[in-house]
Amino acid sequence: MKLIRTTSDNIDFQYLTALFDEYLVIIDGDEKDFFAQFNKIELKNVVVCYDDGIAVGCGAFKEYEPQVAEIKRMFVHPEHRGKGVASKVLAELESWAKELGFGKCILETSYKLENAILLYKKSGYATIENYGQYIGVESSICMEKII
Repeated sequence: MKLIRTTSDNIDFQYLTALFDEYLVIIDGDEKDFFAQFNKIELKNVVVCYDDGIAVGCGAFKEYEPQVAEIKRMFVHPEHRGKGVASKVLAELESWAKELGFGKCILETSYKLENAILLYKKSGYATIENYGQYIGVESSICMEKII
């Protein structure tokens, strides 16, 4: 597997996040429009994972506040799950964020995405109070990790 650092202009990132958005419509149901507004942003820090030249997973981060990076758009193509793609992408995002001077990563995910929650816990993330736009959103779980 090969990881590349890029931006949200990357065509493979756009392809994977389009699949992710389709999946989230099912997961988020009536709340899909609320969450979608926070995902249609330009990202300068994107990682795409390739397996034999095929884009199989992605993730990104953006500055949430000074010293705090927010992990966004983590997704692995369904046919490539269970191969450690998400762990590799997340580790690369954390490494990149640390290189840029961030000391902490935060993220939001749905309580319905049990595998994502397990990944984050296994990677050292702890549940925190919902932050920012997720305050009061019962379907959201927010987490953080000192990097």
